[in-house]
Amino acid sequence: MRRAKAIVLASASPRRKEILAKTGLSFRVDASDDHEKAEHGLSPRALARRLSYRKAVSVASRHKNAVIIAADTFIVFGGRIFGKPRTAAEARRILKTLQGKKHSVITGFTIMDTATKKKLSRSVETKVYFRKMSPGEINGYVRSREPLDKAGAYAIQGSGAAFIRKIEGDYHNVVGFPLSALMDGLKKFGIRVVRPVRRTGER
Repeated sequence: MRRAKAIVLASASPRRKEILAKTGLSFRVDASDDHEKAEHGLSPRALARRLSYRKAVSVASRHKNAVIIAADTFIVFGGRIFGKPRTAAEARRILKTLQGKKHSVITGFTIMDTATKKKLSRSVETKVYFRKMSPGEINGYVRSREPLDKAGAYAIQGSGAAFIRKIEGDYHNVVGFPLSALMDGLKKFGIRVVRPVRRTGER
């Protein structure tokens, strides 16, 4: 009998783990050790795909008969890329930059079959509109520490939702995993979702 392929999530993110778990798929986590260094000369969407591909490759060598799923998410505003803030001061600067304006959340993901070497990389963009925020609101939010491990220094699924006027595109993409596009991609590898997906609570 042919052995079923394992599904491996190449991410330590609890948000991505939670989102993928809601599909009903059985999977294991093996976090990538790629350090996400930017590569020059790529568009933001191409960069997101490239970074996710590198994460998938870094994990693939450890699994002989598996389907690897990797992703990378960042914020783009005014031609600049914003990842996770390293300090409270950096989080404050990012929020001051984004408040009252529109930015894009871009996630690249890669699916890779380690046995057949088949691979697929896609990127998804969601536009997020922030309302204007007072200095007190920004400072209070940063003091909550919620922004410190989130791309763009906010969590749409948390208290950061209070600052968002609207979004255009996939909500789950802002959380960190564009599920609709991911599920379409998994079908190309013979993997189908077991149950419908509900909104998750964390990015």
